[in-house]
Amino acid sequence: MTTRERLFHSLMFELIALAIVVPVGILFTGAGAGHMTATAVALSLAAVVWNYIYNLMFDRVFGVNRLGRGWGLRVGHGMGFEAGLLAVTIPVLMWSLDLSFIDALILDIGFVVFFLIYAIIYNWGYDQLRARLERQGRLAPLGQ
Repeated sequence: MTTRERLFHSLMFELIALAIVVPVGILFTGAGAGHMTATAVALSLAAVVWNYIYNLMFDRVFGVNRLGRGWGLRVGHGMGFEAGLLAVTIPVLMWSLDLSFIDALILDIGFVVFFLIYAIIYNWGYDQLRARLERQGRLAPLGQ
């Protein structure tokens, strides 16, 4: 993927996730909408930076044939991404939402489960849509 497409991929991933996570986060934490949105956006920005770096490294290791990636590799991809992000999210949740370590950990585990499933579905759907656009001649094939 080009840098421009990687940024688009990451941005769309985060925008869709924010539309889901903010209302659910408000329900589970009791935080106000503005406070939860600010926390979610801060975490989202950290995730976007990590997403770009992680996926660039992942593609270098596993190649650009995204349609050839099986479900096992996709699950591993999602788990690796989330594990790397945990080091940032737990302290931010503790500070921003005034949570104990255990409460932040429980909330983060919920986020990890959601994002693991969401990332697998999102990336599969993105790859399918991208392949369709390639076949229609609307996008250049990967690696070009």
